[in-house]
Amino acid sequence: IFFFLPGLGFCYSIINGPANATVLAGSDARFNCTVSVGWLILIWLFNGNPVLTVINPQGAIETSDRFTSRNYTSSNGFTSELIIHNTQLSDSGKIECSTQQPNESSFAFLSVQVNGSLFIKNSTLTVTENKTVEIVCEALEWAPAPDIAWMTNDSFIDKSRYVTQQSQGSNGLHNALSILTLTPVDTEILTCLADIEALPNPQNATVTVIFVNSTMENDYTEDSRSTWVIVLAVVLSVVGIILLIIIIAVVVRCCCLKKKGSTYQNEIR
Repeated sequence: IFFFLPGLGFCYSIINGPANATVLAGSDARFNCTVSVGWLILIWLFNGNPVLTVINPQGAIETSDRFTSRNYTSSNGFTSELIIHNTQLSDSGKIECSTQQPNESSFAFLSVQVNGSLFIKNSTLTVTENKTVEIVCEALEWAPAPDIAWMTNDSFIDKSRYVTQQSQGSNGLHNALSILTLTPVDTEILTCLADIEALPNPQNATVTVIFVNSTMENDYTEDSRSTWVIVLAVVLSVVGIILLIIIIAVVVRCCCLKKKGSTYQNEIR
């Protein structure tokens, strides 16, 4: 019967239609549609299929727990808020608000994105002077593929210093591999950033690069050798003193035995 309502002379229109939304998988998506005073029916469609109907004055008719609504009334009109719960990647598509009147519908698009994992294999890395290293950052199972950037001590690194490769897995999610080439001149903290539109802040992974100067390394080696020489000298001194004490004790013992006489048995002893 709602298809015949326009022919009965009812005249109302959509004042503000829904706006595009980008959300993370697992969260809720919300769309608003405002119609003018005198409205009779408002239907929400998802990819062309009706999912929720609001009738004046009865209210919303909800047929699924995933699609619910909230209503707001003002002097300017009536606003229906469609809430899609626990969105999934497959929910990306067209959301439409319709009043069942000719040319009285408005639509928007829902984009559901997936926040994957991000990691650098080593949390610390020791590098010597004039040595070039490659640091690898991996982003796994994202949708869409994330934008990768690098920072050092809170400053962005020029894109020419790293290469990022993207690939798509069998599950429709995307992977990214970023390799940063670096010749450190000082100890620094490197941060790999992965970003998609739905994230309020980029996901990050860090690694501390410890720079070891060759002069410091040589000094450390010489100090280690000096320490070992001192330890060895002390040990040999202690052993020498112990041997000297043993020799003195043996000599004193022999002298005492000679003073007791030179019997055959003592001589044998």
